[in-house]
Amino acid sequence: MKDSNFVKQLSLLIFLHAGFALHAQTILKPDLAKLFKSGSIKTFNRTTSLTESGKRKNVIHLDEKPDAGIAWLDGIAFSEGTIEFDLKGRNVMQKSFVGIAFHGNDDKRYDAIYFRPFNFKSTETERKNHSVQYISLPENDWPKLRKEHPNQYEKPVNPVPEPDEWFHVKIVIEKKEVKVFVEQSEEPSLVVRQLSNQGNGKIGFWVGDQASGDFADLKINKK
Repeated sequence: MKDSNFVKQLSLLIFLHAGFALHAQTILKPDLAKLFKSGSIKTFNRTTSLTESGKRKNVIHLDEKPDAGIAWLDGIAFSEGTIEFDLKGRNVMQKSFVGIAFHGNDDKRYDAIYFRPFNFKSTETERKNHSVQYISLPENDWPKLRKEHPNQYEKPVNPVPEPDEWFHVKIVIEKKEVKVFVEQSEEPSLVVRQLSNQGNGKIGFWVGDQASGDFADLKINKK
């Protein structure tokens, strides 16, 4: 009888713990079309449009301009958890830098993960090593990180997507550690320690200098 009571109590504790863990997480799947039409996507240094790409509807497109641009998602703050989305760049040398900004304070202070699709399938090792990048602005942009910490804050991607096609990204941010997963890989392509002290802030789709990009199917799991 004692064993039976113990098993019941243990089962109850497991159930309560699982319920608490579920409750502690907030899963958001923002309706990008609704956000765009309501004016809740605040764009910096770009023009944002709502378009279609093949069978994909409700695609957010950022056009090409000098310097970096961001489409901030108004009203969505993020601290720790997981950010997943699909994105599409171009296989055009030095004209495709696409990713996401997070822990944004303003248009000049944020962390970001971005990709250089034109490097994905390069036969040059150095270029392949520059496929996915972490930056933390304003103090730690890519030139400084590459010079002072070569091959630490940028890596190849695995698996390797087609440079002109859509691909899936999952970014896990927890306890100042940032992990980047490409497609459905269980192994991260990039793992870094966050360089900024900003533990919370805005999220926005990001493109770099002279780059355009397409973004869709955003999912945020906040802890």
